[in-house]
Amino acid sequence: MRVAIRVAGVVQGVGFRPFVYQLALRHHLAGFVGNDVHGVFLETEGTQAQVEVFVQALRTQAPPLAVVERVEVCEILVTGERGFRIVESPDGGAADTLISADSATCDDCLRELRDPADRRYRYPFVNCTHCGPRFTIVRGVPYDRPLTTMAGFAMCADCKQEYEDPADRRFHAQPVCCPACGPTLRFEPGDGDPIHEAAAAINQGAIVAVKGLGGYHLAVGARHEEAAKNLRARKHREDKPFAVMVADLEQARELAEVGEAAEKALSSRRRPIVLLPKKAGLADAVAPGNRRIGLMLPYTPLHHLLLELTGPIVLTSANVSDEPIVYRDDDLGRLKTITDAFLTHDRPIHIRTDDSVVRITRGAPQLQRRSRGYAPEPVRLNHETKLHLLGCGAELKNTFCLAKGRHAFVSHHIGDLENYETLRSFTEGINHFKHLFDINPVLVAHDLHPEYLSTKYALDQDVELLGVQHHHAHIAACLADNNHQDPVLGVAFDGTGFGPDGTIWGGEFLLADLSGYQRLNHLRPVVMPGGAMAIRQPWRMAASYVDELGRPADETIVKLKRSGLNSPLTSSAGRLFDAAAALLGVRDTINYEGQAAIELEQLADPAEQAAYPARVDDVVHGEDLIAALLDDTATKAKRAARFHNGVAAVIADTCHRLRDHSTTVALSGGVFQNVLLLDRTVEALEQKGFHVLTHRNVPTNDGGISFGQVAVASCTTR
Repeated sequence: MRVAIRVAGVVQGVGFRPFVYQLALRHHLAGFVGNDVHGVFLETEGTQAQVEVFVQALRTQAPPLAVVERVEVCEILVTGERGFRIVESPDGGAADTLISADSATCDDCLRELRDPADRRYRYPFVNCTHCGPRFTIVRGVPYDRPLTTMAGFAMCADCKQEYEDPADRRFHAQPVCCPACGPTLRFEPGDGDPIHEAAAAINQGAIVAVKGLGGYHLAVGARHEEAAKNLRARKHREDKPFAVMVADLEQARELAEVGEAAEKALSSRRRPIVLLPKKAGLADAVAPGNRRIGLMLPYTPLHHLLLELTGPIVLTSANVSDEPIVYRDDDLGRLKTITDAFLTHDRPIHIRTDDSVVRITRGAPQLQRRSRGYAPEPVRLNHETKLHLLGCGAELKNTFCLAKGRHAFVSHHIGDLENYETLRSFTEGINHFKHLFDINPVLVAHDLHPEYLSTKYALDQDVELLGVQHHHAHIAACLADNNHQDPVLGVAFDGTGFGPDGTIWGGEFLLADLSGYQRLNHLRPVVMPGGAMAIRQPWRMAASYVDELGRPADETIVKLKRSGLNSPLTSSAGRLFDAAAALLGVRDTINYEGQAAIELEQLADPAEQAAYPARVDDVVHGEDLIAALLDDTATKAKRAARFHNGVAAVIADTCHRLRDHSTTVALSGGVFQNVLLLDRTVEALEQKGFHVLTHRNVPTNDGGISFGQVAVASCTTR
């Protein structure tokens, strides 16, 4: 019996061909296997029983980094071929294969890194088919060395032997290298051992720019107070927390409360930053006034070697304030005013990729930034789209999303589209994904806000356009993320979204599916005195809410509200949280997006169960929560908790009144990054008999908007 087999999924650059080769030898089968632009192709010949066992193993025993989506088998004529071989990748054809995300250094490579007898001892670029760079070095498909940034490093005889040996762990590992033939590390300024010199500089309080997988990071000792303060001053980053890299889980437990789910996330091959309850032991300037800390484990050999000599280090994106992470060596001049030294190397990075961020909620990770370790692996759409699609995303926390078939390729984190450098990163990323996945969009979905740079980009494209309302995109993303087809009650709570009525939405109760939505209810609109200034200065929203209650408020704000000058109406839940934070003395002004709400959550006493009441009629009266907060004489921690509980309760109450429309509720929007609110809301809804959908594979914040836009667009193309 002879069969032709095609395997689709993440099957290139993950050791799939050597896996097939070894599997065929084990089952005494003849044939061949190769890569092409569609994935992996193979033919195999043997008895029917041998072939059936082989095909089943393809589906169930794939290598660790592989994701097998589909195995197609077709019986063909027997040829009498003897032996099994790996064949060259053919040229041409439309790309239809998937690319693996970058993966943390595997245990086998770490053993070699630490073995004095191994030829890769302390070599900072050790990798194999089970780990190392993938997405950040790929220039095209199929995933072969000439189409990666390793093309300029010719393999030495020893590496070539490993590369060509099907029994070796490095068989066809495209980034394979060693000290004799691979990239070289260097420290500037200095001419000694780069790792030791960099570690010494960090231990002495210097700021060192370290070249990682997806760009440069700025590193300082996480226990060095002056160094952390100095980094804040040079980056113009007043109090947004820094992430910290620790050597291992033991060190993580010393600095934070690490549960089972957090351990699993920290040590996964994706190695995201995990937000955890903070313990003592770090410099105050690392996360000032913050009860949480973002920790991550080393994910490259370079990190492992550095952490052996430094202890915990701050590792934050190397960039000028509000610009994308620096990843090209030619752009290092942009960091000269920030960093004291550079730990760099000569392996180019093809695409910048920031660290991913997760937070644990209800025993599972919630993605707050989906980037390194996840992108560009696709998220599945509910159904197949016949057209090539592009979703341009939102303004803040931007991602874009390209789609064809049932694959939605959500991009790495782009950032806030508010300047030329970030816009350039956005357009370069779209062009790279188009090339990588052979997608030429004929329908482009965009936000309704006319001033978003992502919207302007869409309007410049000579293709069919689809405007998708911001909060519909949020709910659509949650539906597609859960492979849910039917209409739901969608609760979209965030800071800002352009409403079709010209007001700013953000506290929405929608009846929605992928094809459309109906606004059923919303938070009672209030005035944003000064427009965008009210976002940066939460005290303005506090004054606006107090005035709505008929109580004495800041006269300047009252006059501004009455004038209507630059004072739009908003139903935003984010602005409601800002008002509560300001009234509790948490934060009058903010230095980064969502700061007031983040600190309000941290203030709240998680043991408190009481909730403030709020009326629900043709609107949801958020001002009732503010009135109760003002009248309460309990501690600030209890009042913050009662406010959170009140928001959760009024969401459940509103949905209960609307349950004739649906008994399934989808929760989306940046406000639901608040784990206390999310947990209390899910609990309250489930107690009322609702089935609750939350995000799993894309962020609940605006990082998921592009996916939601594509999900809506895919529904229009069926």
